[in-house]
Amino acid sequence: MPLIKSISGFRGTIGGRPGENLTPQDIVECTAGFGQWILDTTGNATIVVGRDGRISGEIVSNLAISTLRSMGISVVDLGLSTTPTVELAVPEENAGGGIIFTASHNPQEWNALKLLNHKGEFISAEDGAAVLARVAEGNIVYAPVDKLGGYRTEAGYIARHIEKILALPLVDVAAVKAKKFRIVVDAINSTGALAVPPLLEAMGCEVSLLNGEINGHFAHNPEPLKRNLGQLSTEVRMQKAQLGIAVDPDVDRLVFMCEDGELFGEEYTLVAVADYVLSKRGGGNTVSNLSSTRALRDITEKHGGTYHAAAVGEVNVVHKMKAVKAVIGGEGNGGVILPELHYGRDALVGIALFLSHLAHSGKQISTLRQTYPDYQMAKNKLELSADLDLNKIFEALRAKYRNEQINTEDGLKIDFESGWVHLRPSNTEPIVRVYAESKSAVIAENLARKIMQDVQGFR
Repeated sequence: MPLIKSISGFRGTIGGRPGENLTPQDIVECTAGFGQWILDTTGNATIVVGRDGRISGEIVSNLAISTLRSMGISVVDLGLSTTPTVELAVPEENAGGGIIFTASHNPQEWNALKLLNHKGEFISAEDGAAVLARVAEGNIVYAPVDKLGGYRTEAGYIARHIEKILALPLVDVAAVKAKKFRIVVDAINSTGALAVPPLLEAMGCEVSLLNGEINGHFAHNPEPLKRNLGQLSTEVRMQKAQLGIAVDPDVDRLVFMCEDGELFGEEYTLVAVADYVLSKRGGGNTVSNLSSTRALRDITEKHGGTYHAAAVGEVNVVHKMKAVKAVIGGEGNGGVILPELHYGRDALVGIALFLSHLAHSGKQISTLRQTYPDYQMAKNKLELSADLDLNKIFEALRAKYRNEQINTEDGLKIDFESGWVHLRPSNTEPIVRVYAESKSAVIAENLARKIMQDVQGFR
């Protein structure tokens, strides 16, 4: 099983051999490299940490905390928390950075160290390269015994996070309370169980919690996709709930389920929230990544704003959002970023904004979904062989489709009148991801297949 060291952090499976898996040695080395970079670049000897509910979370966290303290870095430990909560806590604590111990939607054998800068945002590619260099060099300076780092726990940050959300002008708590929504929540045996129900209850909702024991033994594959949410679908229908909510283990991805047990669509989480925000802001700019639905562009233009596409990856979306002063943005995997709160995907603020939208609309969630453009997406992949010259193939595709809209910011995206195709090399596998979208599932699949045939022909 793999150990992946990348510009955004370190992840792998627990157990096995050092250098091949996420072992104690690897955790110490990677943490030390990040800690040294924080000390070298900021001089700020405080780091905030938090973890999701994974089986290995406490061990991984303890190893990292001891490493940081051995370097003279003081640690503020949020314990069981969410990724967006840790992001908010970093600037609140005036820390030099943060680490979140979570492998997001990956299965329970995985864990990871996600790295934050002093703003509580994921580190940039340039900063990530600098951290990787320190890990590779191993040139780490540890502190003498009289200068070891301090340690304290802070258990109240999820509550503070919720308070900040409820105080947002766009979150209409009174309107939501008046609706008395009945909601089923799948917390997938992780920290969503600590964060989602208190938020919903503060907004006057009746909550039924599934998989609420925080033990890391995920009741199903933790990625919040339709094939993994059968239990939620059944419970929403049986309990006659107004909607269902699913989050991933670290609570930065958000998926809604309609009252009939059908998914609202993870691509449409951001679309619906953006529709609400833009309607209340009188328009504005939006951003999503190049592999996200065209529906966000349609909704943005409906409100008189301008849509912008960013390279895949939260840090790239955030960079673009800042550059164009976007009022809302995120990713099509159910990730909502509201700059007014912080620059990070946050399922909790997404829930509060969506419920406000639903309350104002007066519609059932399935009816609300019908008000948005109905795009269908096809997701394929091409295996990369050692003799494949991807740059040459992309050049040939650009030449063949030169009369179409082409974006080369992240791989190659071709916008046709009937839809789009995005080819992007994976950062973790020897494959090219081929995503396509159209208002017809058949057309989307045909667009993807046509481009894949072109690739084979250019080899």
